[in-house]
Amino acid sequence: MRKQKLGNSDLEITKIGFGAWAIGGPGYEFGWGKQVDNDSIKAIHKALEMGVNWIDTAAVYGLGHSESVVAEALKQWNGEKPFIFTKCSLIWDEKRNVIKSHDPVSLKRECENSLKRLNVDTIDLYQVHWPPEKDNSQIDDAWKALTELKEEGKVRWIGVSNFNVEQMERTQKISPVTSLQPPYSLLRRKIEHEVLPFCKQNNIGVIVYSPMASGMLTGAMTKERAENLPGDDWRKGSKEFVEPRLSKNLLLVEKLKHVGKKYDSAPGEVAIAWTLKNSAVTGAIVGARNAKQVEGVFRASELELKDEDVKEIENMLK
Repeated sequence: MRKQKLGNSDLEITKIGFGAWAIGGPGYEFGWGKQVDNDSIKAIHKALEMGVNWIDTAAVYGLGHSESVVAEALKQWNGEKPFIFTKCSLIWDEKRNVIKSHDPVSLKRECENSLKRLNVDTIDLYQVHWPPEKDNSQIDDAWKALTELKEEGKVRWIGVSNFNVEQMERTQKISPVTSLQPPYSLLRRKIEHEVLPFCKQNNIGVIVYSPMASGMLTGAMTKERAENLPGDDWRKGSKEFVEPRLSKNLLLVEKLKHVGKKYDSAPGEVAIAWTLKNSAVTGAIVGARNAKQVEGVFRASELELKDEDVKEIENMLK
């Protein structure tokens, strides 16, 4: 797989990384429904076999479960170990309610817990999962805490997720930001105007999440499937999965299928390749819940769309 240096780090990462959100399973408000851990492990192994060299997870995914599954998968893996990226700032209580916390003591406690669950001595990239709701001043202490974790050798590089330009400028004044993890897909293009240019100008790597719009653009989603998503799947009722957007999104998938035929590629691969076409994007986080799904979309790393096909796809969005 093609590789690119991530921001100011020494990490040469593949253009696609394995996203471990869905394998966290159910039982909390951001869950994806029932998941079999053995399927998750096989999915991770298949991705690594295909050349992927990084896994992105978070403490909150499955309330610690995703990190534990990643650790078990790597325990069973005999090949070269991938880079491990995880995130902090979302914690949960005894009732499994998720809340944000940017308190330095809490962040450092999260780091220790993640190190234990992942069974590693150092986290390759540690990211603030979400910024504060209103008070950006909380970012200062949070970023100082991550900077200290880096100085202590518990994490190698530090980044942010879901931050805007103003928030990244704030962190940059304390210490450099290695990467940003924002949502980016054909259905979510807001970051193109300010965020991506800022990152490119400031040598901040960008690893985008949900390039297939949380499964909407894979080619496997149908009206019936969207309507019958289980109640413990966070996508049920999400605006992209209900009318009036659902029908429009499914028409876009048909366009992706048409373009994909030219490259012998599935719609999801085309959707991922479209995000990688942007020169500011270092890599895309691609989730999979079983080995078959990995085989179906992870080849997108090598897919380079022609400008005429990009234009054809984007015309569908107007």
